Amino acid sequence: MAKKEISSAVIKRLPRYYRYLGELLEEGIDRISSNELSERMRVTASQIRQDLNNFGGFGQQGYGYNVRYLHEEIAKILGIDTKHNMIIIGAGNLGLAIAKYANFGKRGFIIKALFDKNPELIGKKVGDIDILDMDMLESFIKENDIEIAALTIPKGDATAIAQEAVSYGVRAIWNFAHTDLRLPEYVTVENVHLSDSLMRLSYNIRWQEKDDING
Repeated sequence: MAKKEISSAVIKRLPRYYRYLGELLEEGIDRISSNELSERMRVTASQIRQDLNNFGGFGQQGYGYNVRYLHEEIAKILGIDTKHNMIIIGAGNLGLAIAKYANFGKRGFIIKALFDKNPELIGKKVGDIDILDMDMLESFIKENDIEIAALTIPKGDATAIAQEAVSYGVRAIWNFAHTDLRLPEYVTVENVHLSDSLMRLSYNIRWQEKDDING
């Protein structure tokens, strides 16, 4: 059977569903209706039902959604019901901050090492994670079944290093370098442009101010 095409907007909402359902579990809530979930997430109940129907629905009329079951099913859809080994290339401030974020491990993303070319950083640890020399990149990726590489390096180095990591077996790049990467189509790339987020924030502030004035 052919894989069903899911819109990028739906995929972007799935982590939010997972996060909110996790919060419901922490609160001891066993079931919830699409209307109740809508109030929490500020997404219409109709949108929630449409999104989840892409994957089978999961709800029962008159009952709503079993929170634990839906949480587990979304984890499977997102692929976080299994472990994903990852590395961080670039042990600067951003790379260190990512390495210290404990929730990645809880989500199944296991940071196995950081890599850098700065001799003053090589051999140090971030918690229990080693900072290794870039010369070890190939052997480490192959020996540790690394799927994901996070790039927290200057954009001038990003494409060459991403291509190198992919040639050693990395299947996905989490790209914080402010540049578009030229990689084979089979490689998944998630670009994170922090300045773009700030510019969108600035846009919303500006036009909210205009609405307030005109209103």
